[in-house]
Amino acid sequence: MNSKQVIYVMGVSGVGKSTIGKLLSEALQIPFFDGDDYHPKSNILKMSKGQALNDDDRLEWLQTLNKLAIKQLKNNSCVIVCSALKKSYRDILNSGIESYTKWVFLYGSFEQILDRINKRDNHFMSSNLLKSQFDILEEPKNAIKIDISLTPKNIVEVIKKGLSGKVEFGLFGLGVMGKSLSRNLANKGFKISMFNRHVDGVEENIAFNFKNEFEELSSALPFDNIEFFVNSLQTPRKIMLMVNAGKIIDLVIEDLMPFLTEEDILIDGGNSNYKKTKERFDYLKSKNIHFVGAGVSGGEEGALKGPSIMPGGNKDTYKEVQPFLEAIAAKDENNKPCCTYIGTEGSGHFVKMVHNGIEYVEMQLLAEVFSILKAMGNNPDQMAHILKSWKEITNSYLLEITIDILRKKDGDDWLVNKIMDKAGNKGTGNWTTITTAELGVPSTMIASALFARYTSFYKEERIAVSKNFKSKDDSKLNLTNDDILKAYQFARIMNHYQGFKLIHEASKSYNWHLNLSELSRIWTNGCIIKSDLMVELVEIFKTTNNILSNEKIIQQIKLLKPTVKKVVSECILNELPIPCLSESINFLNSFAIANSSANLIQAQRDYFGAHTYQRVDDDTGKFYHTNWK
Repeated sequence: MNSKQVIYVMGVSGVGKSTIGKLLSEALQIPFFDGDDYHPKSNILKMSKGQALNDDDRLEWLQTLNKLAIKQLKNNSCVIVCSALKKSYRDILNSGIESYTKWVFLYGSFEQILDRINKRDNHFMSSNLLKSQFDILEEPKNAIKIDISLTPKNIVEVIKKGLSGKVEFGLFGLGVMGKSLSRNLANKGFKISMFNRHVDGVEENIAFNFKNEFEELSSALPFDNIEFFVNSLQTPRKIMLMVNAGKIIDLVIEDLMPFLTEEDILIDGGNSNYKKTKERFDYLKSKNIHFVGAGVSGGEEGALKGPSIMPGGNKDTYKEVQPFLEAIAAKDENNKPCCTYIGTEGSGHFVKMVHNGIEYVEMQLLAEVFSILKAMGNNPDQMAHILKSWKEITNSYLLEITIDILRKKDGDDWLVNKIMDKAGNKGTGNWTTITTAELGVPSTMIASALFARYTSFYKEERIAVSKNFKSKDDSKLNLTNDDILKAYQFARIMNHYQGFKLIHEASKSYNWHLNLSELSRIWTNGCIIKSDLMVELVEIFKTTNNILSNEKIIQQIKLLKPTVKKVVSECILNELPIPCLSESINFLNSFAIANSSANLIQAQRDYFGAHTYQRVDDDTGKFYHTNWK
């Protein structure tokens, strides 16, 4: 540190203040003092009886710590651990030394901290006093705020960087996602710089105005000048690019290059094509600049409250950005971050691409369920009620938002009835379909979901064709709500099999060594395809890379298969389009067959193109050709 400082480490009991304070004092080579050691005997006696301290009890204690800080400043900096939960307490601790104090605020959830306290031995603070501490806690405005889910070592590193003059992390691009991630980082205690371009009359003072909108950004630095933005960051610089995928990424990199230095790190947090990510990775490596392609899922709300993050690149580079990405990520059921090192090169963007392909199918399946329930005479409210009953059996984020959508009214009608039936796409479903074809993997449901969107876009032509092929079938759907649920469950299993199969085959082709269980884990929260099924897959993938070989899944499929056949048959007879539901059973029928009709196709290929064939009665692998005339 350049000058003497008193570093107060604060937070409720159980956040690990003493542990972090000691480690920090060792790292900075300055004295450490635990505020609990300075309580008068009357306070200790009171707390040991399970009684909360009042402000009068604390006054003498806080004044003693203030005198300790003043005394220490005469010779050296120091670290003092103190709960300091209210602003008035911090004002006493700061008294006379305001310009010399730095605050570190350690925070976590009530449940997380309660569990920690209950595991501690011989501490005079009983766990039933924890709620009273949360009740009086007033978060400091200008503190280094750190999530205690980070490792102690990472917490100390974040604090050390926060105590230096320059900013820790930069966000380039303040669109919807960039803004949400900026607020997320600031809420986690990171000091950030934010950049947004300046375009006269179009984009002016974006970063400056954004900073002033939110209190958590009070210490953030706003820029519309690239050079000033880059120079505000600690080296090696860590800059996350939140701009549209495509050529603009390359243009931004070229704009940044003159101001970067060796070992700086660029993170592409957009939906870039994984092949372009590898190209950028190789290009920047030649310049001694590190590049991380990070898939980010969760939308605007996820980016703010905790997304699922899929970073790919050099593993040592990931370790440099790990504290930032894991701090802002969603947490799984064990409070572990939904962020993990995926693999080298473009692997992070690859798995995000397949995530979106799985998402396409999940959305299409719910749209098909919507069509069936509508054909059975249900209005949107009734559909929402039916889907809500499914939550205990097969819940997911997309199911939950579909229920909300179906309930939304616009005047006297439901809003969904007024939305044009033309579904757009941003390209990731297209990339996934192309990739599965290139790798020779049958992710047929993703292709079906993509083409369903393409079909929907031809609205005017669909209207014209519908007049020529109007249904004359007066039959009714002979289905129950439970039938539809079972067909939906079956199709979702097939979708997840195909998606993870594509990831596994790509991992082998590109030598990425992807961990399907860990990938499932980071998709259990924060992302669009989080679901109860995804939670199940975490354990299943610990023993197999093929979910169709898992006994529990096998039994589920056997149970559900008769019903999906019935649902698909009824829908076809009643001329209801169900491309993904029907493809789910078509796929299993074509995959779960020992001897297929592909022998005829191979014979045809040999007939007209002399492509040869192998024989089932010859296990040597020899290829044959026949003169078929």
